Amino acid sequence: MENGTTTTRKLWNFKETEKLVNASNLTIRSVFDKLTSCLDTADTRPVIPLGHADPSAFPCFRTTPIAEDAIADAVRSAKFNCYSPTVGILPARRAVAEYLSQDLPYKLSPDDIYLTSGCIQAIEVLLSVLARPNANILLPTPGFPFYEARAAYTHIEMRHFNLLPEKEWEVDLNEVESLADENTMAIVIINPGNPCGNVYTDQHLKKVAETARKLGILVIADEVYAHLAFGSKPFVPMGVFGSITPVITLGSISKRWIVPGWRLGWLVTNDPNGILKEHGVIDSITGYLNISSDPATFIQGAIPQILEETKDDFFSKIVNMLREDADICYDKIKDIPCITCPSKPQGSMFVMVQLHLNLLEDIEDDLDFCAKLAKEESLIILPGVAVGLKNWLRITFACEPSYLEDGFQRLNAFYKRHAKKQ
Repeated sequence: MENGTTTTRKLWNFKETEKLVNASNLTIRSVFDKLTSCLDTADTRPVIPLGHADPSAFPCFRTTPIAEDAIADAVRSAKFNCYSPTVGILPARRAVAEYLSQDLPYKLSPDDIYLTSGCIQAIEVLLSVLARPNANILLPTPGFPFYEARAAYTHIEMRHFNLLPEKEWEVDLNEVESLADENTMAIVIINPGNPCGNVYTDQHLKKVAETARKLGILVIADEVYAHLAFGSKPFVPMGVFGSITPVITLGSISKRWIVPGWRLGWLVTNDPNGILKEHGVIDSITGYLNISSDPATFIQGAIPQILEETKDDFFSKIVNMLREDADICYDKIKDIPCITCPSKPQGSMFVMVQLHLNLLEDIEDDLDFCAKLAKEESLIILPGVAVGLKNWLRITFACEPSYLEDGFQRLNAFYKRHAKKQ
């Protein structure tokens, strides 16, 4: 400022990073922002959130007091006010290794565990590690769009394979083989499924591992919804097949303990044959973490107590609530002609339903459907285009049953208002 006036400059040497802006447009958060902006502020009814997987706001989904006490104990101990080692503190890594080893045919070491700020950072770390010129990655359709966002940012080519709704969303392995080439690094498998609510059998997972071995690629196993399986198929970790092909498991305490805001996740190498170390992947993971941030040390300090002392009855309660909510959701879908569900959800917190635009008037596509639904009914549902499947919808059923009932009443009213006249 000179003599009370602001000096001006015609050109400045900074501007936005275009690839960051473009990558952020691929995220679920950006879609939710658009839908939230459509809400009618004059509608006094509570907004029904059937679009995102965070049931922590509902009292019935409150986490166990054991986890809350573990956090308080870690803070009051004054032992965890320090910086964390790059890969995470040893007691926490040891606890995660022991927790995950319970379901594996071999024992993990703390050296196989890398703690991250939620599963999102684990994805960020791994895709950054794998990025190289001309590299490509195989991603599921539908899937979790942060993989696309991160791949776009790191210039990894995305090749999409279909999940088959008529086969309970199994991987189309023939398509996987046709997509892969000498520049393919990895395939992403999300189990239990986000957004489909499917759970894979051990036979299907073994076929995935054998296909990956044939192609010379690793499996990225996104298991953030691990153990949230309530149908006829038990959850089987992909790491069981780590002796067939290298498996890197991504997980967290966010969903099973209903604490997504605590931001504690892990990246785990399931590789008893040492292939990842031989090819420099382990050194690259450590190298990236050296220039990245760590999860809060006091959260890490609480992890042994959380993993070792949480009672089975807490887990059973959460799974039983999800099963009941999924049953309500599946039954209510049948009452609304413009949506159909190819298979009943068996895990996670979601179900995918197909939207039949031929039964509706004044609706252009799934995004238009969800925008108008938000405006007219204060009901948030995620359009399928956000997860890679246009003219489908992802519905979250992890909430209070009364919210589900109210939400489907509003959805049915919306359908009747927009139903095509015969």
